[in-house]
Amino acid sequence: MLERPPLRAEKAHTRWHRRTGACAILTWLSGFPGGSWQERWEASPASACPRQWRREAETWVNTAADVQGTNVQAGLLALAAADVIRLSLPWQMDLKSCHVRTLVEESRDPEGFARLKELAGAERWASASGGRARRALVRIMVAKGGGLSDITVGDVLEYDAELRRTARGVSSGGTLYYAWLRELGHLPADAPTTLRFLERATGQLTCAQLVDRHPLAFGPIRALIIDYLEERRPSLDYSTLDNLARHLTRNFWADIERHHPEVDTLHLPADVAAAWKERLRTRIQRRRRPDGTIEETVVERADRVMIFIAVRAFYLDIARWAGEEPGRWGPWVVPCPIKVAETADRKRLTRTQARIDQRTRERLPLLGTSARAAAERHRVASAQLQNASSVPPGDRFTLDGAPYTRGRNPASAAARDADGRLVHLDRVEQRAFWAWASVEFLRHTGVRVEEMLETTHHAMIQYRLPATGEVVPLLQIAPSKTDVERVLLISPELADVLATIIRRVRDPKTGLIPLVTRYDDQERQWNAPAPVLFQYNRGGEPSTLSSQTIREILKETVAFMRLADATGRPLTFTPQDFRRMFITDAIRTGLPPHIAQVIAGHADINTTMGYNAVYPTETIEAHRAFVARRRSLRPAEEYRTPTDAEWEDFLGHFERRKLSVGTCARAYGTACIHEHACVRCSLLRPDPAQRDRLVEIRDNLIDRIAEAEQQGWLGEIEGLRVSLTGAESKISQIDTTAGGGPVRLGMPAQR
Repeated sequence: MLERPPLRAEKAHTRWHRRTGACAILTWLSGFPGGSWQERWEASPASACPRQWRREAETWVNTAADVQGTNVQAGLLALAAADVIRLSLPWQMDLKSCHVRTLVEESRDPEGFARLKELAGAERWASASGGRARRALVRIMVAKGGGLSDITVGDVLEYDAELRRTARGVSSGGTLYYAWLRELGHLPADAPTTLRFLERATGQLTCAQLVDRHPLAFGPIRALIIDYLEERRPSLDYSTLDNLARHLTRNFWADIERHHPEVDTLHLPADVAAAWKERLRTRIQRRRRPDGTIEETVVERADRVMIFIAVRAFYLDIARWAGEEPGRWGPWVVPCPIKVAETADRKRLTRTQARIDQRTRERLPLLGTSARAAAERHRVASAQLQNASSVPPGDRFTLDGAPYTRGRNPASAAARDADGRLVHLDRVEQRAFWAWASVEFLRHTGVRVEEMLETTHHAMIQYRLPATGEVVPLLQIAPSKTDVERVLLISPELADVLATIIRRVRDPKTGLIPLVTRYDDQERQWNAPAPVLFQYNRGGEPSTLSSQTIREILKETVAFMRLADATGRPLTFTPQDFRRMFITDAIRTGLPPHIAQVIAGHADINTTMGYNAVYPTETIEAHRAFVARRRSLRPAEEYRTPTDAEWEDFLGHFERRKLSVGTCARAYGTACIHEHACVRCSLLRPDPAQRDRLVEIRDNLIDRIAEAEQQGWLGEIEGLRVSLTGAESKISQIDTTAGGGPVRLGMPAQR
């Protein structure tokens, strides 16, 4: 076999090395039991450890044939390429030979690899990720036999598991080799589109599995919670269901069983409920120290109210459902241990809202600065990548005055700095680009980060205005948190950003945006393949960006800006900050709140107003605008310049308000409603210095009432008594003001 194509080497000395080494190995293996060369190999000490094989192979084989160590290694590779001996995957993980890949590609399945090279393209085939993918395929073929068409999904999973077991992970093979197998058409049609789907194939857990993550000892309560979650599941998204199950099991009933094992009913005694609430105030926060030890700190629990709400809803839902299904829920109806007041921590919510508003006020003035910094960082990274790519492999060059040495792989943009650290300039440029794209997209749309990452090429649509016939571009936002679809207007700035993203992610061979599958972290499931805009080259295979990646690259951009907050700490930006700044800026510039609610995708306008950080200047400007609007609605003649006569009359009004016993408080331009019977009027403000005059008026009224009664002037008595009541009221008012003592309101009667 070694003397015939495709195993026959072109050079004679290479053929002699392989043949000599292979014959020596087979002679040595013939001394071990087995019915095939593979069985004899597995019975030999060589199959146990490749490191031991490298150290002692020459000694072992020389016991049967006189041969050099280089011939032994060449002979083993030839036997593996010829499928005489199959080296296990764990054995190959420590195989350092750089010739096995070339040998297997040329000899085992040359037609398959030639077709794969044509499909992959020369650039991706020669890249570092392409080399890792080819090595993965060769390893599977050496371990399982056959060619590329014989590799199964099970072989791929076994290889991926071995990579993770040996702590090499994605960097040793990535997932590109699986994508290549799909492109070749060797995998079944129903095979997953990406290997990451198989790595995260657990999907959504059932209600029983969610509950059993925190085992409950009392079976009836466990069954009740499972039944309750099944009833709630149709109306909840998976993330909410997951949190609800955790609150009812780990944070509620599992804690009750751990501290009060004698309790076997939902009707908790008062002391048990109080002790559980007290324990729920704090939690233990664990942090790993630099020396590897774990530091435990008791901190206040932030989600205490949310746990109370979940448990209270659990009790109240059971009570409500018992009216419809008494046999199913009736036996579990008991008083709820949580009161309504315990589910509303207004003080904490107010502090949180104030902290968020202050965060928005600090960052909104820097919004333009952050956008310019992201653009500048991408420009610098692009210039550095272009500079490094123009240097031949292995040569030295400088970046910002620092010396670098480019790697020897011409398809890679890796370089080493003066300290020998490896820097992948292409990855730096890639992260800088997506940081710029994220900042621009978020600040022009105000969408949630998961909505941004789910935006596809199909989301850009056109709309013709009925009135003018003008065509405007729109961006369709897929349902996410509220499951409500909405459409946003694409501004010229956002259009430039989208066009730049499309040019970057478009496949140069087909001109189309690749279809990628995105994993939904909230629903724990894979979405259908779609032309997602926020995708990047992940080891040679298109992949979507994650929300965690967006947060990390935003931190890198802020570090590039070197900004600090009021306390001197580095300023940070999150995707939610851009959403809050968008809504605040929109409302400040005159957008009605109910329109901002529709654009933001909020179900409640109070949520939108909670995102709006109110400025002190806003209040002043809003009041001034209110005054201006009120003036515009009133008659214009009210705001004309008064004449001299009108001004004298206005000033005379205040002079005419002075009376003998006090001051009249009636408004300018109004007539006296008591026909100048000032003692009777409630608008009279009595002067304390005129108390004696009021006493004299009161005594005179008393005398006049007595005279009227004697003379029978009954028509005057009623009017005199009204005046007497007014005079006594004014005297009492002066006495109360002058004395300054407490006002006796009396003691209310007890019910």
